[in-house]
Parts: sequence; structure tokens; C-alpha cells
Amino acid sequence: MKLVKSLLATAVVAGSLGGVAMAQDKVTIGVSVPAADHGWTGGVNYFAQQAIDRLGATYPDVEFVFASAPDAPKQIGDIEDMVATRGIDALVILPGDPDAMTSAIKQVKDAGKFVTVVDRQLSIDGVEDLYVAGDNPGLGANSAEYFKQVMPEGGNIVILRGLPIPIDQQRFDGFMGGIEGTNITVLDDEFANWNRDDGFKVMQDFLTRFPDIKGVWAQDDDIALGAIEAIKQAGREDEMFIVGGAGMQQMLQRVQAGDKLVPIDVSYSPAMIATAIELTTSHFTGGIQVAGRYILDSTVITAENVEEFLDAESPF
Repeated sequence: MKLVKSLLATAVVAGSLGGVAMAQDKVTIGVSVPAADHGWTGGVNYFAQQAIDRLGATYPDVEFVFASAPDAPKQIGDIEDMVATRGIDALVILPGDPDAMTSAIKQVKDAGKFVTVVDRQLSIDGVEDLYVAGDNPGLGANSAEYFKQVMPEGGNIVILRGLPIPIDQQRFDGFMGGIEGTNITVLDDEFANWNRDDGFKVMQDFLTRFPDIKGVWAQDDDIALGAIEAIKQAGREDEMFIVGGAGMQQMLQRVQAGDKLVPIDVSYSPAMIATAIELTTSHFTGGIQVAGRYILDSTVITAENVEEFLDAESPF
């Protein structure tokens, strides 16, 4: 959130530059996110509402229309309603299923609305005016760098992936490229759908099939928590370590406490939705150029720097 507070002073985003929007008398901004079906999306909903409340109080001439949806059809219906009945000037959207939603989002853009896409890339390039996300390739590459440091002689690892969408592939490719040329062997990788229960089931399967596992890359903290429970139930927590991702407070507390099973985490904060809302609002209220791509760093969080990331008020 420290970054978000400074955005209005540094809101020029690298990318193709168009005309700068002039301040308008009245602006309506739609915000569409997936329902809080796991910890990270719960954080997205929390930080979106927080940004809307703050900016609504600061800019009384800006109205926000917020909706969360459990699936792509409902999210598509929400944004169609925002255009047809609420007359939005801009849409900030984190698409639950970017492939299924690209066409609907393009229709919003074709209707002359400013479109900001968050986190998940659409299946067609160039639809959005602004793209805000974490560094997914960096999340994978930074995780791989840690594995190389603590496993210089190599060893067996398993990977629990998210969903079969582009950002998962970016993370996976970044990680696999990072360990290329080492003696680290990936025994298997399976999708765990960014879900704690699925993380538990996938890790149980890995533990049953593989007697020798030195490291686990879960690439997501919700998945990691499920995997940790499976590891502990199997009594194998002294055999391996696990690296998740996103900066969940529960995981950061383990890092802070020196938990050998969870030595580090890698940031991918759901507060990026607030960054996107802030930037989109500044485009209309201050005439600030924000077109392009805004990528937030994926930082390795260790016992040495974890205090910077702890937030007692965060739900994630």
C-alpha cells in the first residue's frame, strides 16, 4: 500500500502514449472482480473496496460501480450492465477467466470506454488501455534463484501450479528457465487451481508417489497452505521446504518466525487492484497519462525484509 499512496506523483506508465485525458465534471468508473473464492481474491475484494472508499471521498465527482462475480457469465453480465444502464466512462477489471471474457471486454473498449485490465492477460493483445499486474515471470525466476541457492548439488522437487491460464504459464516458464542447467529434477507438476483443498490433494498424491522430495514450489500461498497440511499429516516436514507466492500474512508470519518449512515467500500482492483503480481515476481527475503497462516487482521476502510486508489489517 505504500506504493499505492505514491502513485499520483509517479503515474506516468511506460507504454504507447496517447492523448492525455482532461479532467471531467462527472466520471463513472466500473470495477469488476471475481468473487472471493480463495485468500488472494478475498484480498482483491478488500483492497478494491478500500480504494473505492478512499477515492470516492477524495473525488466527489467520481462515482464507482463495484461488482464481484463467481464465474465468467456473471462477470460478463455485470460489465454489460455497467455500460448499458450505469453509463460508465471506464472499466477496471480483473477477469476471472480472461479467455472467456476477452470478447466482452473488447466490446466495452469498442464502446469508447477506458479499459484497465488487472493481473490476467486477455487472449487478444492491445484491447486494454492500461495493464496492471505483478511480475509473473519474475515470480517464477526469483523462486528458482532461491532453489538454486539452497540446492547447489541439485535434488528432487515437485511443483504445484495454479490454473491453466497465461500468468501461470509465465510463472512456470520463468521457474523452469531459472533452474535450467542445474541438477534440480522436477519429479512432476500438477495444477492445484490456486485452491487450498486442491493443494492438499495434489501434495498428498506427490507424497504417496515420491519418497524423496527436497523442495516444493507451490507458486501461490493458498496452494502452499494446503500442501503444508499434507506434508505435516505425512510427518515429512523435516525432509523438505516449500516456497509459495503472493505474500499472504499467514505465510509471512511463518517466515518471520524462522519456520524451516517456509523459509521465504515471493510477493504478488492483491493490492494491485488498488493501484489500477488509483491510476484509472487519476487519468480522469488529473489528466495524467497512464496508458501502457504497469508491472509491480515480485520481491523475495525473507526473515531480513519481512517486516516491510507485514500488515495487521490485511485480510490476506
